[in-house]
Amino acid sequence: MALTPAKFGIAFTLTHLNQAGALVHVYTDGSVQVNHGGTEMGQGVYIKVAQVVAETFGITIDRVKITATTTSKVPNTTPTAASSGSDLNGMAASRAAEAIKRRMADVAAKALGASEVTFAENRVFAGDSEMSFGDVARQAFLARVPLSATGFYATPKISWNRERREGRPFFYFAYGAACSEVTIDVTTGEMRVDRVDILHDVGRSLNPAVDMGQIEGGFVQGMGWLTTEELVFDIDGRLTTHAPSTYKIPTASDVPEDFRVSLWRSKGNRQPTIYRSKAVGEPPLLLALSVFSAITDAVASLAPGAVPALDAPATPEAIMRAVRAIGR
Repeated sequence: MALTPAKFGIAFTLTHLNQAGALVHVYTDGSVQVNHGGTEMGQGVYIKVAQVVAETFGITIDRVKITATTTSKVPNTTPTAASSGSDLNGMAASRAAEAIKRRMADVAAKALGASEVTFAENRVFAGDSEMSFGDVARQAFLARVPLSATGFYATPKISWNRERREGRPFFYFAYGAACSEVTIDVTTGEMRVDRVDILHDVGRSLNPAVDMGQIEGGFVQGMGWLTTEELVFDIDGRLTTHAPSTYKIPTASDVPEDFRVSLWRSKGNRQPTIYRSKAVGEPPLLLALSVFSAITDAVASLAPGAVPALDAPATPEAIMRAVRAIGR
């Protein structure tokens, strides 16, 4: 058994990559179209940004349409990487939506005879009076008020000189901890992960379901990295583990049967990220080190005081080498 903590810095260390843009349109039927620089690869950045825009306008998410990422709409996009896709693009989209919302608020205030209005539940309220979000959009169109805006965000407070190793490379840190229990077969080197408990800090989560999936997926990916995914080259230097038939990635059967994941009950990121959330893409990958450490601990238990020479990935062959090396 092993308990492993993780502290993961969030931001591109190449400072100029920490920027993003977004384009938001509101239509007279009350629908909203969003385009931003984030690439959706199954991690949920599209749904998170859509939620941010829906929250800004006080409308339901079915009113928000995310269109395919393209530099013909949002130019000079930076990579969707460094676990910062939601941080960067969510903030850019929020700023674009806020610009339109301010214009619409002025239109609604005049129409309702109020000084302040509130956007909620697909409607705009001023005391006992109200209008639908679509009606406000139509009034804005008739009043020749623009219903389109761009938003831009550049991560503040960061700078990094790689040559001198000076500056502040990360905007904030994501934290987590995992405790893993494993069983090894000392006669074959086979290994089984019996139970995993994870507690991870995502700040104020933009989408808990997406974040839970990211943590679970990242951990299992890390398990594969440390236990089965071995690069093997032949005598001529050719890679022989070049396909799923020879390169063993984790499958559903490798997921621990007892797998418990919890989100830290955070008061929110101390840094001013979008809704005080935290990145959750890459940090959980490191939590799988608890599996490798638990395997090492299991081998060490065969000879108290011994320090196993266990290589990563801890394949059955590697485990058997470590077992034999301590004299079992």
